[in-house]
Amino acid sequence: MHKPHSSRARGRVAALIAIAVAAWVTGWPATVSAQSRISVSIELVLAVDTSLSVDDEEFELQMNGIANALRHPDVVAAIEQHDGVAVTLFQWSSSIDRRFMVPWHLLDNKASIHSFANKVRSLPRDPVRGFTGLGNAIDFGTELIADNTYEGRQKKIDVSGDGRSNSGILPAVSRREALARNIVINGLPVLIETFNLDTYFREKIIQGPGSFVEVATDYEDFARAMLKKLLRELTPNISLLEASPH
Repeated sequence: MHKPHSSRARGRVAALIAIAVAAWVTGWPATVSAQSRISVSIELVLAVDTSLSVDDEEFELQMNGIANALRHPDVVAAIEQHDGVAVTLFQWSSSIDRRFMVPWHLLDNKASIHSFANKVRSLPRDPVRGFTGLGNAIDFGTELIADNTYEGRQKKIDVSGDGRSNSGILPAVSRREALARNIVINGLPVLIETFNLDTYFREKIIQGPGSFVEVATDYEDFARAMLKKLLRELTPNISLLEASPH
């Protein structure tokens, strides 16, 4: 199996570094053409709810749940069957601060997966606790996929949250932009306060071929739901031909 750390991939990485250096010297923004992007099986964005409804203990349960799910042997095995999985994580509420995110990492072996998981686990919480901007989260996830240095055969945004959108851009608007870029949106609603939040996620948030909702009954159940969701998303033999109603 071709691996991204081959000599060919190293050459592409060197080219991307040269682009970035040239942009820094000239002051012009660095743009990466499709031909110079690093080919991977999946680009995956993890969007974590840190709005007012999420207390510090619940934030820790989310971050520990994600880190532990990534370290799970079944998830490691699923990732290693791919030709590279590019992953990033950010926190969202009504605003998003790039200082409180884990930037893109290329996962292709146990060491790289554990390294990313450790950074997720140690990521501090964004101190700004705004309202619930699900549309903003989708929009930012789409931007991260559009502007990175990877080209995934599958592109996915995972949105977890415990409430309906009540701030910022409408999810219907942000979903259209994601759909135009062939991005699948999956959801992990946490059912603690909002009535029928799982139905809301199915009707208003997820979209694309094979998109799905994985429900956590509360934050104590988040780790189980995250593990199940990652396994479903990362298992190579999942059929993408199953049409989603969204």
